[in-house]
Formats: sequence, structure tokens, C-alpha cells
Amino acid sequence: MSARYVVRRAADADYRDPGAIAPGSSGYTRWLGVGYADGAVHSDFGISKLAPGGEIPAHVHSFEEQFHVLEGEVLIVTPEATVHLVAGDYGVVPIGVPHAWRAVGDTDAVWADLFTPPAREKYGFDTYRVADLPVVEPITVDARDPRTRSFGNIHEEHMNPGRQSQELLAVSASMRTALLVYSGISLKMMVDSDLGATSGSMFMVQYEPTGKAGPHDHPLEEVYLILDGEVDATFDGDHYRLVPGDIAWAGVGCVHSFEAVGAEVRWLETQAPQMPARHAYRFSRDWEYLADKLKEEQ
Repeated sequence: MSARYVVRRAADADYRDPGAIAPGSSGYTRWLGVGYADGAVHSDFGISKLAPGGEIPAHVHSFEEQFHVLEGEVLIVTPEATVHLVAGDYGVVPIGVPHAWRAVGDTDAVWADLFTPPAREKYGFDTYRVADLPVVEPITVDARDPRTRSFGNIHEEHMNPGRQSQELLAVSASMRTALLVYSGISLKMMVDSDLGATSGSMFMVQYEPTGKAGPHDHPLEEVYLILDGEVDATFDGDHYRLVPGDIAWAGVGCVHSFEAVGAEVRWLETQAPQMPARHAYRFSRDWEYLADKLKEEQ
């Protein structure tokens, strides 16, 4: 039976030419955190790097591509626009939409990406080269402009519960800008159905020093990329301390938990497929309570 979780350490990051997943590319490498070979059936998550002068020519995928820029700047070219992305920007490329990536600036562009369902080597990584797209005058991500349909932007202050008033929000207050706060945990959605995603979602999670989520599992796969701070995590009873740059994946049915270590911790998280309307969480604590209650009733 395949393992239901994977932990990959930042210290062991292995950036390689990904081959057919980026046909005709130059200066492009990717660290595959989790994918099809690991037993994932919904998640191919990695960190991409594009060196100065590099490019990934126009292509299409038979999977959805979501991304969040971590460092530097890069151009993404689609039939609709050429968008100049910078650190903090995120977006989604729907299935079958031609797109290309082009380097800009004199430092590496680094972004996290989720391909869902995962790319399969047996089928040419489900990627197809297409005719080059014209590069027009680049635009930047303007999350407040209602015409911005596939992109957004997030910064640390967006995770601060004390800075959520209308005067401080870049976008009008709505579910699009909502910050969910509970049990020392803050969560803000990034890529979801509202942005046009259909196969997965991407969001930012922040734990206060007292933040804790008890053992639970989901009817979906999750990936975590630690950005700041440290967190004690368990996956099917195995303990790990995750630090910045580490990647972890919990498959369907993997019981996992998290607890901040001494200070605030923040990570990028993905879910695939998207969360169901009901019963997205199965907390062990609740079902143990039921088991005890049933014993009392006998």
C-alpha cells in the first residue's frame, strides 16, 4: 500500500529540468515536492525557478495550473493578456488555455505551483506545445479591477485580523477578501472557484503561537509549503518538525495535526479536489467523543 503522506525537506531540494512538462524551455528548473509517482492522484506540487533570460514557450496542459510567486518577477503570457507578476501575486491557468512564461529582471523568478490532476509521465506529462503567443504590453495584477478574473495578490498584512477594515482592504469587503479566524488560526483563500479554478484550491494559513489543529483527515489531498516559522506536525502518527522551505503532502485518509512552535508560523496550502460542501473535516476528537458516549448509552 502506498504511503498516505510525504515530507520533503528544503535542505534536500532537487531542482531539475522537468522535460516534457515544459516543452522547449530554457533556464527553467522545478523541484517536485509530490506527484503521481508518490501515489498522489490529485496533486502535483512543486517549486519552479526561471533564470534571467529563460522562458517556457507556449503550451497547454490537460490539468489545471495554480501558482503563487515567492521571489522575483516573471511574465505570464496568455491569449487574454501579458501579465507582469511579482512576489505575492497568484493565479490560475484553466485546463486547455495556452500560456507561456518569460523571465524579466536579473534574478531568478521563483513560484510555487499546483498541477491538478497530476501530470503523468506515461502520457507525455499531459502537456502539448502550441503556437507562440504574441507578447503585448505587460499589465500588472490589479486585484481591485473587476476585469481581473484569474489573478490576485497577497501579503503578510492581509493575514492580520486587525487590518481587515474596509479602509485598509485593497478590494471591497466580501467573501473574496474574507479572513477566517479560529482557534489561533487565520486562513485567507487565494485560488478557488471564485477565481475560476475547478479542480483545486490554494490559500494562506497562519498560526499564532497558540495555534493548534488536532488530529483530523479529509476526503481530499493537501500540500503544505512552510514559509515562516516552525510547526510540529504529525502524519498517521509520525512526528515531524517542519521549517521554512519544507513541503509536506497528506493524502486522503491521512490523519494529521499541527501545532505552532513558539512563534507565529505561516504556510501556503493547497487542496485537491476542492473542498466538499459538507464533511470536509473528520476530527478524531469528535468521533472519539461519540464512541465514549455510545458506551455510556449501552
